[in-house]
Amino acid sequence: MTLEELHKELNYVNALRANRLKYAKIILEDLSLLPQLIAVMFMTDDKVSCKAAWVFEYVCSEYLYCIIPYLDEFTKNIHKVHFDSAVRPVAKVCEFLAKANDSKEPNPIKSMLLPKHKEHIIETCFDWMITNQKIAVKAYCMNTLFLFGKGNPWIHQELAQILEQDYTGQSAGYQARAKHIIKKIKAK
Repeated sequence: MTLEELHKELNYVNALRANRLKYAKIILEDLSLLPQLIAVMFMTDDKVSCKAAWVFEYVCSEYLYCIIPYLDEFTKNIHKVHFDSAVRPVAKVCEFLAKANDSKEPNPIKSMLLPKHKEHIIETCFDWMITNQKIAVKAYCMNTLFLFGKGNPWIHQELAQILEQDYTGQSAGYQARAKHIIKKIKAK
């Protein structure tokens, strides 16, 4: 399937979970389509990029290791994503990577997720934390930054400062997650 064909096919993706899974299975059954999916996802001024991001999230939730050959491209471009419905799944994939990196179990992400990749993710998550993003995006970013901050105290310091500053002006969901993360940071 060419990039154009995949782009056209992604027009049929909708918000239904079953529909997203259907398209994710197509990619998972033929991982040679993953570079095209990522390319469409980073066509950030095209509304179809959101649908590609939805599918990409499902692909990564099923088989995170498929992202390894594309870590450079993914981490260098995540800051360009700007549609709300694309930012959320990209933030979720960042959280998947942080969780895999923090896992006690050995896995390929731990060795393949390089400092430069982490730096791009951390920068983007901090940007999303201080800009006008939806609560889900900020929640994924809080967790991602907390996990990456375990080895970098400055991340925890910056994160705690942002959470404490934003706390009162945010939703109950944000406040609950922020309180939880701040408690975990202080326990360290």
